[in-house]
Amino acid sequence: MNERRDNPQREIEVGEDQLPLHCPMPAHADWNSHPRVFLPIEDRGEALCPYCGTLYRLKGKPGSSGH
Repeated sequence: MNERRDNPQREIEVGEDQLPLHCPMPAHADWNSHPRVFLPIEDRGEALCPYCGTLYRLKGKPGSSGH
């Protein structure tokens, strides 16, 4: 049986206590759906996973830069 399971687009808010940020996170049901990738979120306040498209936002940080 050939079953394809794509992850839907998601937005997840994370706190500084969850840094360094990586996807997938251990608490996710699909924690083994793709290789673990570390995401730089500190500077911009958000990061997009290149594997599954999950958008992470850092609590208390704006998502856009003011430059």
